Amino acid sequence: MAITFDDLPFVSGGHDRPSINQRDALDTEKHILLTLRTEHIPATGFVNEDKVEALGQTGIDLLTEWNQNELELGNHGYHHFDSNNLSVSDIEQEIVRGETHIRPLAESVGRDLKFFRFPYNHTGDTEEQRIALADVLKKHGYSLAATTIDTEDYLFAQAYDCAYSHHYDEDMTKIRSAFLDYVRIEVPYYQHLNETVMGRDTPAVMLLHASRLNAVVLKEVLKIFRQNNYRFVTLSQAQSDPVYNLEPAVTTKYGPAWGYRWARERQIKVNGALEQEAPDWIKSYCIAHKANDD
Repeated sequence: MAITFDDLPFVSGGHDRPSINQRDALDTEKHILLTLRTEHIPATGFVNEDKVEALGQTGIDLLTEWNQNELELGNHGYHHFDSNNLSVSDIEQEIVRGETHIRPLAESVGRDLKFFRFPYNHTGDTEEQRIALADVLKKHGYSLAATTIDTEDYLFAQAYDCAYSHHYDEDMTKIRSAFLDYVRIEVPYYQHLNETVMGRDTPAVMLLHASRLNAVVLKEVLKIFRQNNYRFVTLSQAQSDPVYNLEPAVTTKYGPAWGYRWARERQIKVNGALEQEAPDWIKSYCIAHKANDD
């Protein structure tokens, strides 16, 4: 299993002042990086260049920490763009501008930029666009980063950020526990889905985000993976499995995990309704507390 983080260097609920954002970015990444190093976990961090710019030198310093040893950088675009809403030429510009800091950093230590992950995992909502985007990635030397386990951590992270901004410590604890409970359900679900569709055990790719929530739960998340008999490898090692040689030729405006894409390509029926949704109270938490503020 490969661990990946999107939205580096730091993603928050968007309500923070820049000074607080900078402080919290440092604190969040300190905890994430410490856990990864202490647990000896390889990981790839996918970067949005506009988030680097917003943090200034702090953002560059954090990326430098992600460019060492078993940690590597990946491209997530200049903005957190939605490819469904852009032309292929605009998307190519997003990819190129996304390299502004990460390419020089990678090359400074003799590394290549290997992987690009589309925000929302939107890889083409028409067949023509899907093929064109695959060609653009190839042109710029990227492989498409997969996602085979998605625990919707961004929903829990948004709720956690809202509780954090209100200093609701009890709610933060409740949200953290709810997320770990959901991970315990989703990891074996996706494990079974992928084995059912592919007919064998396949290396997994876990999608997380560089959020406050993951800074405090990462150690427990890694424990859950170990309890499900996973060991940790680099993204390159995971995607060297032959199952990743041919990217799913699936056109969709949504961003489903690869197990669903493989099922569709292989014409294997799976019942997505069996996947448990994140709790409704998590999804509505920020809206409810905004209403209380008003």
